[in-house]
Amino acid sequence: MSAALPYWRLSGFYFFYFALLGGTAPFLALYFDHLGFSPARIGELIAIPMLMRCLAPNLWGWLGDHTGQRLLIVRFGALCTLVCFAGIFFSQSYAWLALIMATHAFFWHAVLPQFEVITLAHLREQAARYSQIRLWGSIGFIVAVVGLGLLFEWLSLDAYPAALLVIMAGIVVSSFWVPNAQSVLRPNTLEPEGFLRQLRRPGILAFYISVGLMQLSNGPYYTFLTLHLEGVGYSRGAIGLFWALGVVAEILLFLVMARLLQRYSLRAVLLASFLITAVRWLLLGNLPQYLPVLLLAQCMHAATFGAFHAACIHFVQRSFADHQQGQAQALYVSLAGIGGALGALYAGYSWKSLGPAWTFAIASLVALLAAFIIATRLPPERP
Repeated sequence: MSAALPYWRLSGFYFFYFALLGGTAPFLALYFDHLGFSPARIGELIAIPMLMRCLAPNLWGWLGDHTGQRLLIVRFGALCTLVCFAGIFFSQSYAWLALIMATHAFFWHAVLPQFEVITLAHLREQAARYSQIRLWGSIGFIVAVVGLGLLFEWLSLDAYPAALLVIMAGIVVSSFWVPNAQSVLRPNTLEPEGFLRQLRRPGILAFYISVGLMQLSNGPYYTFLTLHLEGVGYSRGAIGLFWALGVVAEILLFLVMARLLQRYSLRAVLLASFLITAVRWLLLGNLPQYLPVLLLAQCMHAATFGAFHAACIHFVQRSFADHQQGQAQALYVSLAGIGGALGALYAGYSWKSLGPAWTFAIASLVALLAAFIIATRLPPERP
């Protein structure tokens, strides 16, 4: 790494940010189940933060592009996330929890799109090394998911909110440790036109639609995988390790992502990610009780998230001008939020009525639809 690159400061922020995701994705549904909510109510509560991703990133992205104060937005969002979530100690009623989910997520989802722009501004011409910084987010996820999985075998899930607040405090502290950076204007290979006109360029809308569909297909995984695996006999500690295995595969992918993107087009990487994801959901829905199948399915997380996310970040950076990066990254997060919210809702309603196998089968079909869109609507890249 370049001596001028604040590698550990950037990496530290990703560590804590995605540690919070590691604390929520596997365990939030488990906590709501512990409080006595039905699958439908659990799906609704988990959909609320994802719906905030439809509104918050675009508002904060517009503000970041027009003020240039991206780091201030990151710090403000991190602090407000902590303060809003602390309200969970006052009540555990459905209405109050829905309010907590909405308010803390409104600020949490302000943070990452702006921080991605700051990271790429620090990297400058080293953008291909993004994955080497981002992998620390994956490490943070692993530490949280394994640590909390073991913790909740020893302690009651009543300790869950306090554990999340500790992680949120880490996000706040790390945000104040990161130095600011402004994007250096690249040679203008894009026409000087508005953001909406850029969206109408060939393949751009197809890309964003596929992002939403990918997150829609992730709905059963992020909402009910832990409960699903508990139902077939795995312990919470083991489930934490299974979640961690997926992220280890993701990290290994990040380490070679720069070379993959030099060898293969973004279109090819995205298409492969969707096809592998479709197979993964069928395995998790039908055969999780067989340990070798479950291990293989979790290793496929390298494609479902790792290759997909890294390719998306590079696609957005290449497709939009510098002054549009905040809005473009925010739209990426928003479409992911819309898809994720719809995925959580349909999973919540179908889990009891259709069962896990059919719920994951629907997710597989959605991933195949996204693959079809990428194959037919995303034009080949120019040399």
